[in-house]
Amino acid sequence: MSTLQRLRQPEYTGENRCVPCTLANSVIAVVLAAAVAVVSVPAGVAVLLVSALAIWIRGYLVPGTPELTKRYFPDRLLAVFDEGPERSSGLAGTEAKDGSGGTGSFDAGSFDAERVLLDGGVVEPCEEVEDLCLDEGFERAWYDRMGTVRDDETAAREELARQLDVDPGSVTFEEHGAATVARIDGARAGQWESRAALVADLAAAHELPGHVEGWESIPTRYRSQLLGGLRIFLEECPDCGGPVLAGRETVRSCCRSHEVVAASCESCGARLLELPYEDVAA
Repeated sequence: MSTLQRLRQPEYTGENRCVPCTLANSVIAVVLAAAVAVVSVPAGVAVLLVSALAIWIRGYLVPGTPELTKRYFPDRLLAVFDEGPERSSGLAGTEAKDGSGGTGSFDAGSFDAERVLLDGGVVEPCEEVEDLCLDEGFERAWYDRMGTVRDDETAAREELARQLDVDPGSVTFEEHGAATVARIDGARAGQWESRAALVADLAAAHELPGHVEGWESIPTRYRSQLLGGLRIFLEECPDCGGPVLAGRETVRSCCRSHEVVAASCESCGARLLELPYEDVAA
């Protein structure tokens, strides 16, 4: 490895770069260089160049900057650079001219994902606890379809193509770390926390049209809400099998820490769902 590679800190550079940390350290570098320049202009320029190189390679100049930034920067300022965990995943919807994101017959203002699933008989009140449970018939059909999508890449592409009304040959899937990204002719069409989450959504999208009235008129972004909401009912991992564990977790970014409610596969660790805790509590 080169000296440059040994010094580089991937956790604080590139896509992981902390913007507030970079800005704070850049200001420090400029002030330090200006102070040195009072004595010697060449030395001041050298300090500025070395500082800029350190910030570029390591992500910060002052040791401990990430923790100092979290501790002393106002939360309102950090929120500008860090929006927190995603509130949904799935297909990326587009806004229509009527503002609904779909056809004019769809009323976005009255959309309630839980009500839609209840009215469609997809979920129902549990018998033994005060909660909602999957309808047994839908659950069997959903898991059967998940098996098909999981084991057949062509079936996965065809299902996504059917949802978006595109040629299956234009659909590709990419892995980015733990996440799975779908592209149509190279353009980003959606992102899921894991392949397991993608499998669950594609299988549910195959089954829901038979249960949800007016499915075709529901805009993509709202369909994604329905599909993502169903994942909280999963008890067996769609990808690797085994139980699904759900609970409250702390997710840390470069800027802040966030409380989330997450569901993951115990056997392979695949993330199925991650929602801000305040949304769930509300």
